[in-house]
Amino acid sequence: MKLYDELAEWWPLFSAPADYAEEAAFFAQVLNDSSKPPPRRVLELGSGGGNNALYLKSKFEMTLVDLSPQMLAVSRKLNPECDHREGDMRTVNLGRTFDAVFIHDAIAYMTSEADLRAAISNAYGHCRPGGVALFVPDCVRETFAAETRHGGHDGEGRSLRYLMWTVDPDPTDTTYRTDFAIMLRDQSGETRVVHDWHIEGLFPRANWLRLLTEAGFHPTTKTDKWNREIFAAKRPI
Repeated sequence: MKLYDELAEWWPLFSAPADYAEEAAFFAQVLNDSSKPPPRRVLELGSGGGNNALYLKSKFEMTLVDLSPQMLAVSRKLNPECDHREGDMRTVNLGRTFDAVFIHDAIAYMTSEADLRAAISNAYGHCRPGGVALFVPDCVRETFAAETRHGGHDGEGRSLRYLMWTVDPDPTDTTYRTDFAIMLRDQSGETRVVHDWHIEGLFPRANWLRLLTEAGFHPTTKTDKWNREIFAAKRPI
């Protein structure tokens, strides 16, 4: 995926850190409300460019794990005080547990039930007894809707704009597709267009709840103000 590899340095213009403040505050509240005592040490799996961590780090001691070294480099510039580790959310083993585990929309890259089971199981293994794991998929099967969006930002001497197109070519499988047309304007004023496409996972609500329960969690669901169905899962003591 070009967005997290060769285009990673453009990430702050694709998805600006300033756009995450309200959402991160909501995640912090859910984590605090779901765990007694409130969590202190939080592991974020699939942390990407660190935009959520920018706000969560003032409330929690954050450890950030991502598969892309290029995205970790972006996050280190934004969050130099956080512990960064390269790893796959399905298999990484940090050798310790945390008060909470947080997986934002990177969970969408689990495209099979086996992938999702592995990520959930690994989150359980890194969550202390009595702790909580928060999973924030963009959608479940019941809430998926084909859509188009556009966005982008201006930076110092360069700019980015994009068109995003999301479709589900085969409603009988566990994936959907998102295509991006990304326009990049550099300091010289030259503009180039990059096409990137991502295959993402899509699972029914019941499958989510079953996999969370099978891993050992006690899951609950809620719908946030952005109309996403999210899963807060307690690890029993």
